[in-house]
Amino acid sequence: MQYDNQVKNRVKRIEGQLRGILRMMEENQDCKDVITQLSASRTAIDRTIGVIVSANLVECVQNANKNGESAEELVREAVNLLVKSR
Repeated sequence: MQYDNQVKNRVKRIEGQLRGILRMMEENQDCKDVITQLSASRTAIDRTIGVIVSANLVECVQNANKNGESAEELVREAVNLLVKSR
């Protein structure tokens, strides 16, 4: 799978969020603020996982259709990936 710049930028933003959280911890900032930022990072990661899985699924289903193959197993795999990520 080719990862486009949009997905890479999402991961870079998450990286920045995590660095910011580490800085907050080093500065002994309030626990509630750290938890809020960790939660936001987790949400960003979950959304990025969804974007990657859905893009890959679309690509795989299109390829399966071109080759006259069933896409049922591909869909099952994608759902399993999403479930594992939760």
